[in-house]
Amino acid sequence: MTIYHQDLALVDLVHYLLYQPVPAERKPLGAVDITWLSVDSNETPMGLIAENLRKAREIAHGDSRVPEQLKHYLQKALDIAVGLDPYLDAMSTAKKIASLEGCQLKVAGVEPKVKPHKECASGYLKGQVLRLFVHMVGAKRILLIGRLKGCVILAMAEALPVDGRITACATEPYLGVKSQEASDYSSHVKQISVKVGPTAATLEELVAVGEHFDIVFIDAAQRNAVNDYNFVMDNHLLRMDGVICVENTLMKGQVYLENISDENVLAVRKLNNVINSDPRVEQVILPVQGGMSVIRRSRAHADRVIKSKKELVKDDVFWGYNRCHILDRLRLDGKVAYVTGGGQGIGRAFAHALGEAGAKVAIVDLVLAKAEVVAEELSLKGIKSIALAADVSKPEDVQRILDAIVARWGTVHIACNNAGINMNSASEDTSLEEWDKTFNVNLRGLFLCCQAAGRIMLKQGYGKIINTASMASLIVPHPQKQLAYNASKAGVVKLTQTLGTEWIDRGVRVNCISPGIVDTPLIHSEDLKPLVQRWLTDIPAGKLAQVTDLQAAVVYLASEASDYMTGHNLAIEGGQSLW
Repeated sequence: MTIYHQDLALVDLVHYLLYQPVPAERKPLGAVDITWLSVDSNETPMGLIAENLRKAREIAHGDSRVPEQLKHYLQKALDIAVGLDPYLDAMSTAKKIASLEGCQLKVAGVEPKVKPHKECASGYLKGQVLRLFVHMVGAKRILLIGRLKGCVILAMAEALPVDGRITACATEPYLGVKSQEASDYSSHVKQISVKVGPTAATLEELVAVGEHFDIVFIDAAQRNAVNDYNFVMDNHLLRMDGVICVENTLMKGQVYLENISDENVLAVRKLNNVINSDPRVEQVILPVQGGMSVIRRSRAHADRVIKSKKELVKDDVFWGYNRCHILDRLRLDGKVAYVTGGGQGIGRAFAHALGEAGAKVAIVDLVLAKAEVVAEELSLKGIKSIALAADVSKPEDVQRILDAIVARWGTVHIACNNAGINMNSASEDTSLEEWDKTFNVNLRGLFLCCQAAGRIMLKQGYGKIINTASMASLIVPHPQKQLAYNASKAGVVKLTQTLGTEWIDRGVRVNCISPGIVDTPLIHSEDLKPLVQRWLTDIPAGKLAQVTDLQAAVVYLASEASDYMTGHNLAIEGGQSLW
């Protein structure tokens, strides 16, 4: 191998970096002024790299044998390393932590210590990473063991649902490191519960009351991190599908370095080895600031345990059908759906539910503008959607929307036939025009949609058809008079039952949902407002249905979890049909 002059110079530089002390007299640092770097600049692996590059550059400037080109590349590497962390901070789109100036958390009546909140900036980026992580996991219960920064905890709380909670184990009331816990005016403070006292005692207490957590955060920088990890795993504080996140597992980028004598670094290295050698779990370490290990239970370990114990049954109940847990079986990823009457009310709620579960959704409505608004709502949530206008009582319109969906997405897996109308009148006054108009939409239109979608589904050997019927198919609602509506919805149920039996052996399931009286703007019209109190006295639940009360049902009927159900009329009416 030919070695050129610059290669020899590089060898000399490496020799200096490894074996020589930093020169007492430092040369000028060059183009970039890095004196603004704080003591915490090496809290991240990139900060540690920047610090070492700075030292290397100083050595290079002190040695005349180092080529100028090599000095140039050292400077360039330092520019990148020094600028990366601030750039990542600046590029975060979440609300700025400056809005939390002077924030504090009251813990069990103990007056919190006050520290300048400006120092919370070093944990801001980590907080936003964890906030997104909590959201992706869909966590509701989080356990914190250690001393996470207050802005980090608040960021995670922002990603929780309204009934979500964070339980923090603290040996003293002040939880944060260089920061306060949360803003007095933040609505998320109430979701953070702090248990002050020895961590071991707190964990014992949580086990005693049967707590389970979706995510457990452990700070590797604390002395008892190994014990805490083992306790969580041995006592099932982590949900079966839960995740353990261990903070500071790179210890400022030092755990992977050799010849380290720092006790804290060695303790973290030991924790990483304990986790890595634990057959119950698998882990990956991410270089986020001080490092974060993401850990979950290993299915391979469970498989080995089952083989060694004859009494444990390795079946679909244990593993989940097709190795899918029940919530995964409700997912609609890759499925194509349409919702008629999707521009408002129940149809809009159905469209959002199907989209959130993973389906692409076509919004079909008589008024295109309404469909476009809902399609835009879905697009803002990252859901693929299109808006289509159609009068479902016209066969050419129905065929046109099916053709458009197939042309766009290749097929249809889920047909949600929801379009309907209601025109109240006494039976003796019901005109033939009102009767025909009601049946044309509610029954004829629904039949046309079932037939057109059914032909596609039968050909592919799979499909879910969900029709919107009504509680009026089970009882005669009163005091309003609605003969045509009641009769048409009873027809929807019988049509559903018939198709459900005819098509299930060819892979197509047909079911319907019968909502009770749903709280929509129409209910609050001057004509219907006087009837609301009368309806409430007939409903055991004591309240009207919300459109959100129906969303889980449509996802269940659209998913593989309901594959053995067909021809069923699922009533969601607060018990009204029972009286």
